Amino acid sequence: MGKLKLYRIPLLMVAASLLFYWSFAYQLVRSDFIKLISLYAALFFLFYKLVQTNTGNFKLLFWAGIAFRAVFIFSIPNLSQDFYRFLWDGRLLVQGINPYLSTPDSFASLGMTGIHQAQTLIDGMGALNASHYSNYPPLSQGIYALAALLAGKSILGSVIVLRLVLIAADIGTVLLGRKLLQKLKLPVHHIFWFFLNPFIIIELTGNLHFEGVMAFFLVGAIYFLAVKKWWWSAVFIGLSAGTKLIPLLFLPLLLPYFLSQFPSKIVALKKLTAYYLVVFGTLLLLFLPFLSSEFLQNFGTTLSLWFINFEFNASVYYLIRWVGFETVGWNIIGTAGKILPVFTLLFILYLSFFRKANTLQQLLVLMLYANCCYLLLSTTVHPWYLTIPLMLSVFTRYRFMLVWSFMVVLSYSAYGPGGFQENLWLVGLEYLVVIGVFGWEVFWKKRNSTDFRSN
Repeated sequence: MGKLKLYRIPLLMVAASLLFYWSFAYQLVRSDFIKLISLYAALFFLFYKLVQTNTGNFKLLFWAGIAFRAVFIFSIPNLSQDFYRFLWDGRLLVQGINPYLSTPDSFASLGMTGIHQAQTLIDGMGALNASHYSNYPPLSQGIYALAALLAGKSILGSVIVLRLVLIAADIGTVLLGRKLLQKLKLPVHHIFWFFLNPFIIIELTGNLHFEGVMAFFLVGAIYFLAVKKWWWSAVFIGLSAGTKLIPLLFLPLLLPYFLSQFPSKIVALKKLTAYYLVVFGTLLLLFLPFLSSEFLQNFGTTLSLWFINFEFNASVYYLIRWVGFETVGWNIIGTAGKILPVFTLLFILYLSFFRKANTLQQLLVLMLYANCCYLLLSTTVHPWYLTIPLMLSVFTRYRFMLVWSFMVVLSYSAYGPGGFQENLWLVGLEYLVVIGVFGWEVFWKKRNSTDFRSN
């Protein structure tokens, strides 16, 4: 009875969160932005207080995270329709069809032979998705195929399989993340800024985005770096990139870290070269079953669309687009989308050659900077893209990503009852707050505080 009284407040917060998550999973319609942001704000407040007031109770926080995810088990994602494409690709693969060689639209024109519920899946993913080739890397494709294999013709059954994989990945991230925090001599409860974050629970478990699997392998790669198991680290980065390609951005940043870990530059460069070979060898093995000239063309074409065709929740690009309309009178995404990635690359090379990474924590900060630069210069920033920088921030003194994981919900205001229409005032508010907090942490808090580790 004494223990129950002791945990009364935390248990009430968990119970309230469960009710809000249930409403989010089974009652929410994406176009109802007022309800969406209200539920999200309530969940975020409860999450923050739950972690803040129970820093020493790992078990309570861990099992609360499992319970929150379990609420979504039987729900169909309501904020994203991407999962229909996942199911499509998985069912193609189970039938022995390479999912990279045809678009759903073109496949449909051939009669959709052997793909159960083909029209339902095409209608669900939407015309835009159905008209493009798949750009999901092979490890993700393998998981989609597993769902098709285990669930057969059931859409809900396939969703449950994908959800269980993502929950397992999140659990792995917590366990490896705890070890990494201990290795870095940081408080272990910091991992719950990721694991219990409503953004993570809703976007990964709820909406089935595979950034969660990518995050697990990336945390594993960083942990193996910490314990000097270089080759395991390389394999895990390859597996992470085999889920989503983003971790390839971090490879140049390993240069200053490796130079600091070995007695001579020659030894460091040899080790780093071997490390890169293992990473790309792992990635090549994953892609090998799909490789062909047609695959390379289709995959490259689809990737380029994210830079020169699609635009959503951007920051710097939207300012450039406005300048373009004011000066030349039309949308200059075709030009800006080609130039902005060059600036991202130059920034990453600057970090790699001119910034120190003598410790793992310094390397993690460089990775966080690189990922945030990529997002700030992107033409498209879907909410789930914040998964990796949020995870990286857990192992640093920065908390601006925690703020961004809350503010990004404003991007869902674009999906109204009348169709898609972004509210640029809300987009501006999102980035103004996030950049403001980042500036405060970097330029003011850094000078006025000596210890960030206890936050």
